[in-house]
Amino acid sequence: MFQLYLMGGIYILLGFAHFTHTEFYRPLMPQFLPAHSLLIYLSGFAEILLGLGVFFSLTRNYALWGIMFMLTVFMIIHINMLFPGNRLGVSLGLLWLRIPLQFLLVYWAYINT
Repeated sequence: MFQLYLMGGIYILLGFAHFTHTEFYRPLMPQFLPAHSLLIYLSGFAEILLGLGVFFSLTRNYALWGIMFMLTVFMIIHINMLFPGNRLGVSLGLLWLRIPLQFLLVYWAYINT
């Protein structure tokens, strides 16, 4: 149960960061996506909502499947950053490490469904 509270807490904190540190997320947004500010706020809201959903047995499975979907969608950003000109000064090796980490986070949600 602790890991579920940890997971929920992480997503809630990261979700609030979308509202308090919006400018951090703006350069990460791929240019081909529209309405960057709106997408940053919507993804933050989704992270908060899904993080809260993990805490309650009635909503837990919905939240966990939502987290898996959200992380899959966020893969667009991670893959986009692998292209030259989109790396924002981050080493290519570190950017490549984020891909398996994303799959591990999806797996973490999946094993709790």
